[in-house]
Amino acid sequence: MILKGFHGYISNINHMNSTAKIVEELQNKCTELEQKNAELMAKVRWFEEQFRLSQQRRFGRSSEQSQPEQLQLQFFNEPEIEAKPPSEEPSVEEITYRRRKKQGHREQLLEDLPVETIDYYLPAQEQVCSCCGGPLHEMSTEVRQELKIIPAQVSVVRHVRHVYACRRCEQKDTKTPIVTAPMPAPVLPGSLVSPSAMAHIMTQKYVEGMPLYRQEQQLARLGIGLSRQTLANWMLQGANRWLRPLYDRMHEHLLKQDILHADETTLQVLHEQGRSAGSTSYIWLYRTGRAGPAMVLYDYQTTRASKHPRRFLAGFKGYLHVDGYAGYNGLPDVTLVGCWAHARRKFDEALKALPAEQRGAVVAAKEGLNFCNRLFAIEHELREATPEERHVARQERSRPLLEAFSAWLKYQSPRVLPKSAFGQAIHYCHNQWNKLAAFLQDGRLELDNNRSERSIKPFVIGRKNWLFANTPRGANASATIYSIVESAKENGLNPFSYLQYLFERLPNIDIENRNALDELLPWSVALPSTCRVNNK
Repeated sequence: MILKGFHGYISNINHMNSTAKIVEELQNKCTELEQKNAELMAKVRWFEEQFRLSQQRRFGRSSEQSQPEQLQLQFFNEPEIEAKPPSEEPSVEEITYRRRKKQGHREQLLEDLPVETIDYYLPAQEQVCSCCGGPLHEMSTEVRQELKIIPAQVSVVRHVRHVYACRRCEQKDTKTPIVTAPMPAPVLPGSLVSPSAMAHIMTQKYVEGMPLYRQEQQLARLGIGLSRQTLANWMLQGANRWLRPLYDRMHEHLLKQDILHADETTLQVLHEQGRSAGSTSYIWLYRTGRAGPAMVLYDYQTTRASKHPRRFLAGFKGYLHVDGYAGYNGLPDVTLVGCWAHARRKFDEALKALPAEQRGAVVAAKEGLNFCNRLFAIEHELREATPEERHVARQERSRPLLEAFSAWLKYQSPRVLPKSAFGQAIHYCHNQWNKLAAFLQDGRLELDNNRSERSIKPFVIGRKNWLFANTPRGANASATIYSIVESAKENGLNPFSYLQYLFERLPNIDIENRNALDELLPWSVALPSTCRVNNK
């Protein structure tokens, strides 16, 4: 009996151990499943975020402008905000004034245009009163104004150069002096292209975004049978022979500045040595900031490697506004200045990635967005300040805000999923913090790199029309031409008029003479008024 009871006891213990082991295994399995479920749910939420962002980019508004109430969170409800009462509703007098202002705007719109006046008179035999038969006198006039547009016209300019000789020497001397009348040098010897034709074709492609094949068709409708190959050759010759020296001189002036902006975008070049037609090349952009002469330079390169800005900016010392790309890191004697527009965009995307019912709540993404909004609000108030005033105001107002933002980022960092849209926004700000805070160092620096984004946009828009460059030579020529026309626009010049003037002057000066080139630069005071927008 005792032995039997002992065996039963052992059996119960084994059964209990087996049950405990099963329970432990089930608990471990449950924990594992919960972990896998959490991972899967995180992936689902990430895919939902990406789907909502994709829908937003495809169908939503592209603007990142925040609603006014987003700036009124209690976290940012500072005294200066409360101290500004909302504006009153416009009165009747204000509405009347605005209508008069609109009429004045039309007159202002037309004041710089040439005017052609057509007078309409009654014939002399009709200037008789229908009532008494007496003569009529002019009492007043009625004026109607219209815009008249003259389409492109093509004509031939025949340059006839007269040659002179002395009849007396012809009859009596063995040597007769011959004098030839001076004549401007052509843009391209032996070619039909004129300064105006070269300027027109360049403007149509690089300003208006019209590819050469469409210009070929347009010229054919005007009765001119020029092939796109001929037009392309004109572009290459005009850029490389005449505009490139001007580009190189602008590059020298660019490196003397101490504040620049940089950006880059893709370009497809079909025939690059050792590369397939589908390879991705790049156009790099470098431009000046709010101080100094306005210069915009494009540089074609086959890759996005850091050696390209290092080579192009060799000799430059100062601040460089960038978007966060690591290829600019390590430039000697250069302080990189980050872009708060990109930081703000990350939080804006994180907010748009949330389900619609959560976007109105006070979520962390909205707090991050409002930190950025507060910085931009301060900069907006300081837009008319001098650099010195802006620097002092930033120390008093922006620096404390950045310190609070930095503490908030450190608090949020361990609490977010790294791959989520909000996690990426937090990581971007952490990774770029030294660059983002660099604008505090100088009042001339800007809060964002939008200046370079605006300058690279014309190239991006043009690329949508002509899609690709055929050869590296063509890509370099395009970079040169874009640099000239965009710099012209930045300096208030009419691109067509400026290019025409350049192709009239450059063949007739010493292009090795730097002083002569300086007089033709887009910001030169020596340029004629005909090159400027709205010249009379």
